[in-house]
Amino acid sequence: MEPFFQIHKKLLDYDREALESVAPMFRQIEETTRYNQRKMLAAFIRNGVSESHLGISTGYGYGDRGRDTLDRVLADALGAEDALVRHNFVSGTHTLAVALFGVLRPSDRMLCLTGRPYDTLIGVLGIDGKSDGSLADFSIGYDEVPLKAGKPDHEAIAERLQSRAYKMAYIQRSRGYSLRPSLSVAEIEALCALVKSVSPDTIVMVDNCYGEFVEPKEPTEVGADLMAGSLIKNPGGGIAPSGGYIAGRKDLIESCSYRMTCAGVGREAGATLGHNRALYLGLFQAPHVTGEALKAAVYASSLFSRLGYEVTPRPDEPRADIIQAILLRDKESLIAFCKGMQSGAPVDSFVVPEPWDMPGYDDPVIMAAGAFTLGASIELSADAPLREPFAVWMQGGLNFDSAQAGILLAAESMRKSGSLKID
Repeated sequence: MEPFFQIHKKLLDYDREALESVAPMFRQIEETTRYNQRKMLAAFIRNGVSESHLGISTGYGYGDRGRDTLDRVLADALGAEDALVRHNFVSGTHTLAVALFGVLRPSDRMLCLTGRPYDTLIGVLGIDGKSDGSLADFSIGYDEVPLKAGKPDHEAIAERLQSRAYKMAYIQRSRGYSLRPSLSVAEIEALCALVKSVSPDTIVMVDNCYGEFVEPKEPTEVGADLMAGSLIKNPGGGIAPSGGYIAGRKDLIESCSYRMTCAGVGREAGATLGHNRALYLGLFQAPHVTGEALKAAVYASSLFSRLGYEVTPRPDEPRADIIQAILLRDKESLIAFCKGMQSGAPVDSFVVPEPWDMPGYDDPVIMAAGAFTLGASIELSADAPLREPFAVWMQGGLNFDSAQAGILLAAESMRKSGSLKID
């Protein structure tokens, strides 16, 4: 019997079967978590983090030792030459935009190696035709190479790189709102090697959102020149209240710093306003919390595959990010899933999610996200645009036990709505 929630007995039987089946995958996740957590601890120790780094700066923020040391800690943990970690990057998209505008100049051109990017980046690139300060407005060109069977097309990429000069080759690691596989670090390494063999001066940039600390290595350790991500995803550990990071080559980070603030100022200014403690603690917790989120994803994959749904990745597949996609087949099932997951959230469990026209998206989007930090997808959440094939993209979980309950409640909500038949 489930002592706290009303969950159908047959569904609890599926739960037990799913848990038993994923034990080997959990052990693999724990090995990676142990490696990454020790790597993080070593980065803290090497950089001499102390109580004095956790304090407050105001005004211009000149001489903020905590801010500057945090940059070095993250760079160390990611195997990068340098990094910028700031609480006032408002989202992953904003962070990516700062990096793109930081290194690209009028008449430059970038090539996306992984097909069409995530929806919210379309406006940044300017390929939506709007004139609102996008890269296109600054005469920065954009091309993309379509995926081939869900994977980067190496032959087509090489041909495109040979056909004209590209300042940047752009890689989106995670699948976004698509069903293509996310890219492993090994696959990113192969893309980096391909780009450098054809066009050695082309900058390779990776959108690393959802991928940090999933594997023992990061893109900046295998040839990526620049990468960026959000602190309310993996690297914030569920504790950072906002922010993002850019990591990579030192010269590129300096260029990004001038876009982050302004030319002539760069990283030397920027008060931390008391956020240092949360950012340090979140970063320290990040490998462990990422491991818990991976366990939740593997469990959800196992449970819903047993319930008859197509899932990607499958439970035993290697993972490159924390996202789990489940093809629910119709709008009613998708909405019921999100309502059930919301009901298992620690915050706003009583809220009933409804589809809405979310800024930056072409279709109505439904989101289940009862989180301590608004929009934090390292906390258990699920979202999807209401369009074929009515898949839901689930991610996060600060700890596996509560995430497991939220996933079960999502399935129970589908059963009660009549879209899931298990009786």
